[in-house]
Amino acid sequence: MIYHGWEVFDKSKIAEYAAWDAFKKFSFPTTIVYFGKGAELIAGLLLAFGFLTRVACLILAGTMLYISFFVGSGIIWYNDQHPFLFVLLAAIFFFAGPGSWAIDKISRPKRN
Repeated sequence: MIYHGWEVFDKSKIAEYAAWDAFKKFSFPTTIVYFGKGAELIAGLLLAFGFLTRVACLILAGTMLYISFFVGSGIIWYNDQHPFLFVLLAAIFFFAGPGSWAIDKISRPKRN
């Protein structure tokens, strides 16, 4: 996700995405694209460090669901499978919680 979110710093790539029909219907398509790419970057960074893991999963799942069903055609079993796979991975991380090396796990006091 960090790789995909890093496109937030590429102005030409953002302009290319804003020209898509899925974003043209908004008053500010460039802002929507920046918001989505920023969400990908933030969720990716949070997951990589294991900080606010469940919040990051919600951000990631929401962004990828929007991409799967509103930007894509919603055919999640074939055409739009990659964004939907990120939704499934976010669900796994959400329910499994942070790993043993995650900042969330290290910073939490141990229970008896």
